[in-house]
Amino acid sequence: MACHIAVCDDNTTDLQYDTQLVQQWAESRQTAVLTEAFPSAESFLFRYAEEKAFDILLLDVEMGAMDGVTLARQIRRENQTIQMIFITGYSDYIAEGYEVEALHYLMKPLNKEKLFQVLDRAAEKLKTAERCLNLEISGEMVRIPFYEIRYLEVHQNYVTVCAKEDYTVKRSLSDFEKELDQRFFRVGRAFILNLNCVRRVTKKEVILSDGTVLPLPRGAYEALNRAIISL
Repeated sequence: MACHIAVCDDNTTDLQYDTQLVQQWAESRQTAVLTEAFPSAESFLFRYAEEKAFDILLLDVEMGAMDGVTLARQIRRENQTIQMIFITGYSDYIAEGYEVEALHYLMKPLNKEKLFQVLDRAAEKLKTAERCLNLEISGEMVRIPFYEIRYLEVHQNYVTVCAKEDYTVKRSLSDFEKELDQRFFRVGRAFILNLNCVRRVTKKEVILSDGTVLPLPRGAYEALNRAIISL
């Protein structure tokens, strides 16, 4: 199945150039890619209403009536798997990137090698996006996609998996740590965080994309930030 990539930019020259780079990446990786170009956020939303199966979105931050961050927020409300890559002429949008779980920021004009690296990461993430955590609860098997899990929290001998619903099972946090992938990070003794759900980190707490605030143990700030940067 072809990877479906959208490029959205209101600058015609940039749009053509970025689309050509995506096609060059596909050829160099021998990957089947369907690429669509959109001159505005509104034109992408019109197409998205008809076809939601986009895998990667390269999105200009500064556009007309609707900017890229606003578009990203709207898409992210219902789509947790699409890989968003912001393209910008400025470097002042990092906080917004946390909020919509953007994969990366790229500065204009795009550097070919850097774009290829980020697209490689996006393609790799898509392969693991549908991995699930299997829990046996009340005699039945519950499958929770990794991307739905915001964090796991331990209380005594029980762990609560916080996703679209909360599930509590009698297991150790270390057991879960072995099953989860690189998007999850152990914070002290009490939590495992989905790094893709982190909006902001302070010295004392972590704020998730849904507004959840979790305490950050002493000494964990630097390690958590390194994990986010290297994800």
